[in-house]
Amino acid sequence: MTAYVIAEAELNGDGDPQMVATYSAKLVSTIEPHGGRYLVRGAPWQILEGESKAFTGVIEFPNAEAAQRWYDSPAYQEIVPLRVRNTKGRILIFEGVQAA
Repeated sequence: MTAYVIAEAELNGDGDPQMVATYSAKLVSTIEPHGGRYLVRGAPWQILEGESKAFTGVIEFPNAEAAQRWYDSPAYQEIVPLRVRNTKGRILIFEGVQAA
């Protein structure tokens, strides 16, 4: 079953936008070896309810196991500190549903 990683992050009070840009630039190369691809990448374009200053990303993987392998991979874990030190947010894995 296809799985999706949904990430939302915003710069924290003392976050360095250049470090976040470095993280972003290195991120794609960590995703592709696990069969992942971006579906959404960027700040919200239209907010229907509430407010958000967050960067949002949606990454598709062949299954939840591949998504977890990506997250746990040495290549991704190497760049995690760039995100953690400079942003606050969340990363979630969702399994898709079968089409009716």
